[in-house]
Amino acid sequence: MKEKLLMVIFLLVLGSILTTALVAVNYYTKPIIEKNEELKLKRNILRALKLDFQEEEIEEVFEENVTVKEKGGRTFFIARTEKVAFLFEGSGLWGPIRGAIAMDTALTTIDGITIIYQEETPGLGSRIAEREYLDKFIGKKFSPELELTGEGKAVEENEIDAITGATLSSDALIRILNNNYREYNEAFKGE
Repeated sequence: MKEKLLMVIFLLVLGSILTTALVAVNYYTKPIIEKNEELKLKRNILRALKLDFQEEEIEEVFEENVTVKEKGGRTFFIARTEKVAFLFEGSGLWGPIRGAIAMDTALTTIDGITIIYQEETPGLGSRIAEREYLDKFIGKKFSPELELTGEGKAVEENEIDAITGATLSSDALIRILNNNYREYNEAFKGE
């Protein structure tokens, strides 16, 4: 009986020590994690807006070139280069997809796009985050909305090629962009 009581006391003391250590590590690292997330967001906004920067100058370049504005409950990032960016988010095939898209000030033509986070199948659906695929969006228009076509068949100004073997991930990205665009366009134009 005494051995069991000692074991319980030992486990309670050990558990308390480890819990205290975890709380201390969390307290110490939380501001660092938040700062890194902020830098990641700024980095992706700058990339979408096609603004050149060095990694150590992200905050300075962002502050000098981008104005953050709230309109209709939405956040817009307006660049000195007459481009507007906003964040998009939605459900992909296997998990959330988040990114940033930059457009002209009339919000009609895509000028840049980046994927901040995605959980699509590595080597297939994850190709939606590759620069080669994202470059296919540049110059495309949301009129009336983006449409997915078979790979190599996009000819209209609103058509985007699907990724062969990852059509569902491509379709999810197009759906997310169309849904977010409608909401941001209404907020930006005050409709």
